[in-house]
Amino acid sequence: MPVRVLILSASVGEGHDRPALWLAEQLRSERPGTVVVVEDSLRVMGRVVAALSESAPRVMFYRLRWFWDFAFWAVTGPAAARSLAQTLLARLGSPGLLTLVERSRADVVVSVFPQASEVLARLRRSGRLGVPFLSGITDVAAMDYWACPGADTYLVTQPEAIAEVREIAGHGAEVQTVTGFTDPAFYRPRSRADARRELDLDLEATIVLVSGGGWGVGDIEGAVAESLAVDGATVVCLTGRNEALRASIATRFATDPRVRVEGFTEHMADWLAAGDVLVHSTGGLTVLEAILRGCPVISFGWGRGHIRKHNEAFRRFGLAEVAATRGDLREALMRALAGGRTATSGFDVLPSAASFVLAAADAR
Repeated sequence: MPVRVLILSASVGEGHDRPALWLAEQLRSERPGTVVVVEDSLRVMGRVVAALSESAPRVMFYRLRWFWDFAFWAVTGPAAARSLAQTLLARLGSPGLLTLVERSRADVVVSVFPQASEVLARLRRSGRLGVPFLSGITDVAAMDYWACPGADTYLVTQPEAIAEVREIAGHGAEVQTVTGFTDPAFYRPRSRADARRELDLDLEATIVLVSGGGWGVGDIEGAVAESLAVDGATVVCLTGRNEALRASIATRFATDPRVRVEGFTEHMADWLAAGDVLVHSTGGLTVLEAILRGCPVISFGWGRGHIRKHNEAFRRFGLAEVAATRGDLREALMRALAGGRTATSGFDVLPSAASFVLAAADAR
């Protein structure tokens, strides 16, 4: 019988759906015939969980930014509040997730969404989840819900995340750094010139990429304005699926031929091969992807909630510069451009996430 894998994602930006789809592709590639089902975990964890995880952020990210800081602190800061939030999440989300696992007849379950990972790890630890569970972790910090004790294996995209995962999950937890949660194109060489030709960019210009992630959040207008202060720079603003932001930036800089606005793209591997520096607001996989391409990164324009912890990790591990103000961004851009692109090694020899998922299913 073919192995059946259930991958749980969440339609909250692109940071969970895309890793789920890339993992599904890797599984089918490594073992043809594997039955892979990708499901939106918010759809089954109930209206309350969906509202708090998806609907509320849509308001807070754009209108009540200060409240996002408070809400994140409330569910990850004080031990009593964090424990209460996690317990309530487990009670609300467990019935729907257990029903979904049973209905899918899965041999193994993988989650790439922290709230679902929290619930599934608790179910696995208590014995209520009878199949192996692997937590796919695509962030470098803020692991409070990603790394709940109970998962069979924790699959991280960057080795810098391992220490925090073990601090939460237990020092004996099995944690593996893997490929499989991002576009395989990032692991293939791509010259700057070829990428620029593909994207119709000037081969000699200084290219500054500005990104607000899939949601298009943060001080994107400020990032574009400061980037234009770089002599001879062309600024490419990647607005994700935020059509309002795309229209706003296009209107604001309509008279400046050095600004190019792009919506959601399937060509990030080329953009990051072509760019000289990335100004990014939301951390996550985009920073890893830039590192894979040797493109220096500056975190700017958001810095709220979990991104505060990301920024601390970026500084601690030297993964990206962090600019708190527009003035800081101007100086960071000068340093990044003077330093140039950086060589990256070691990622091409990492094991695949699919290999651990399939091994867990085979070991049942």
